[in-house]
This record gives sequence, C-alpha cells and structure tokens, in this order.
Amino acid sequence: MLKGIKIGLALTFVFVLAFVYKRFLPRGHSFFWTPSPELFATQKDDVNQTSGIIFVETTYRLQIPPLASCSVESAARAYPDRPVLFFMKGLKNNTWRDSSSNSTALALLSAMENVFLLPLLMETVFQETPLLPWYHKVNPAQERYWLHVSSDASRLALVWKYGGIYMDTDVISMRPILMENFVAAEASQVSGSAIFGFSRHHGFLWDCMEDFVQNYKGDIWGYQGPSLLTRRLKALCTLTDFHNVEDINCQNISFLHPQRFYPIPYSAWNRYFEVWEKSFNFNNSYSLHLWNYMNREHKPVVAGSNTLVEILFKTYCPTTYKVLIQGPEGSVP
Repeated sequence: MLKGIKIGLALTFVFVLAFVYKRFLPRGHSFFWTPSPELFATQKDDVNQTSGIIFVETTYRLQIPPLASCSVESAARAYPDRPVLFFMKGLKNNTWRDSSSNSTALALLSAMENVFLLPLLMETVFQETPLLPWYHKVNPAQERYWLHVSSDASRLALVWKYGGIYMDTDVISMRPILMENFVAAEASQVSGSAIFGFSRHHGFLWDCMEDFVQNYKGDIWGYQGPSLLTRRLKALCTLTDFHNVEDINCQNISFLHPQRFYPIPYSAWNRYFEVWEKSFNFNNSYSLHLWNYMNREHKPVVAGSNTLVEILFKTYCPTTYKVLIQGPEGSVP
C-alpha cells in the first residue's frame, strides 16, 4: 500500500512538473510526454489525480486528419484547466522525438499548453484490469473490427485507471460538461460510446470491462462499444424514454439526453457538410459528434464553403482551421 502511494505521488509529481514546464515553454516548441512504464502502470494507490480529457488513436498513423486535430484542440480550449491526453499507438520511443516535424497537426497540438501526446501501450493500459487476459488471448489478425474493439477496450481501461472524460476524435467540444459520471444517449434507451466520463476506479467501468471479456463478440459491430454501455446501464436500472430535453439519473450515473452530443443523428450526418439556410441552435449541447465513420467518401472541410463543419472549425478549433484548412491548398480531406 505504501509503495503504491509513493508511486502514485511520483506520477502526480511528474505530471504536474510536465504541465508547469510546458506552460513556460517558448511558443512554437513541441512537447511530448513519455512517462516511464513503471509510473504509467500505477493504479494501486488512493491518490487523487487530475482527471483529464482522453483521446485514443489505435492505428499507427501519425499524420492525423484535420477533424482529429479539431477534436483535440476544441477540448483543450473548452477545458483549459484540465490535461488533454492523446494516446497514440504510433508514438514509440524511437519515433516520438521526430513526430512533430513529420506531422503538422501533431506539431500544432503539442504546442498547446494543456495537450499531451502519449504512446498507447496496450499491454500497460490493460494491466490489473479484466481486459489483460483477453488481450493476451485475442488474435488481432483474425479480428474483423480490431481497430474498433481495441479502441473500445482502451477507453474503458484508461478512464477507469485515471478518471476523466473519453471522447472520439470526431467530437467537437463547444462548452465544458458539468457532470462527472455520465454516459450519453444516442436515442431513448440507447447509449453511445463516443463520449463518456467517470471518476477514477468507478465500479460501472469495472463491470463494463468484465462484461467486455465474458460476453465478447468482436465480430458484431458495436457490441463491445455502444451495446456494451447500453446493456450495463440497463442492468442497473429501468431506462425510460426522454421527456423534453432532460437527462435521466441512474444510480448516480447521468444518462444524458441525445441533444447533449447527438443533436444531428447518424442518419443525417451529411448535414454537417451542408450550408444551412436557417441559423443552427446547439444551446442544449456540450459537444457535437460528427459521425466520421459514416463519411466514407471523405468529404473535406473546405475554406470559404460556409458549411456547418467549416463554421464549427472556425469557431472551436481556429488554429487547426488556420493551419490545416486555410493553408496553401485551401481544403484538406
């Protein structure tokens, strides 16, 4: 126990030191935080740690697209006093130092005071969780949706270990979320998994990880993600339909109204790439999920198009817009 507390204090000290040091870096300098595996694996302590905003990239790509950059930047602006942690599988000890020069998006993100780029070490992430035996047993080459199910698993473990809010990299933050323990409804009695938040070591997430392994069906799209959160929530309480724009409380877990993050449903995802004749109103929303998986034609954000997505970029991730969209080419897919 004492050893765990000491390690926990060391982790907190390392993070605070990195956070303060980064604030005093000259503008334009990149900073990538690579904690030691011993510190990163810490979880046997009772030390409260600063909960952050968590993003995950389970591919090896370092050239992240503008929408992912916008997601991270908008979160950094909406939560200026919280760390924004972007875990990337492609960041390795022998490549992270050169990553900022290889990716314009990573360079602009790492220059932001509260954004930290970290390697996604799945073996370490799953340590001391129900997911580790599953990870040792599963064969990624035989998994139909490996990038997705490994992301589903990673987000559960990371939020359980460190607490905070997980967001997909196609979520644009507009204003801070006021709740600590929540899941977000895509529709009545149906939870999404693109965004959720919990305090550190919350029992709901532990139950989700156990269900993930015991009832694993990786060949069914969404079964380890939205369907998992939905069935675990229904195991706690009877969900009812939403009335007006009001959230539902389920044993101290907030089940947030679809308007909070999904005011435009997946079936109408292309509205983000349209010009709206009437002004839009997202006053009931904290963030917007852009359903990037549905954008199979890779529609770009085009400078000067006056589409909804361009207006969102200009408003909530202006640096990404200026550098990646208004750059020499004028539009980037």
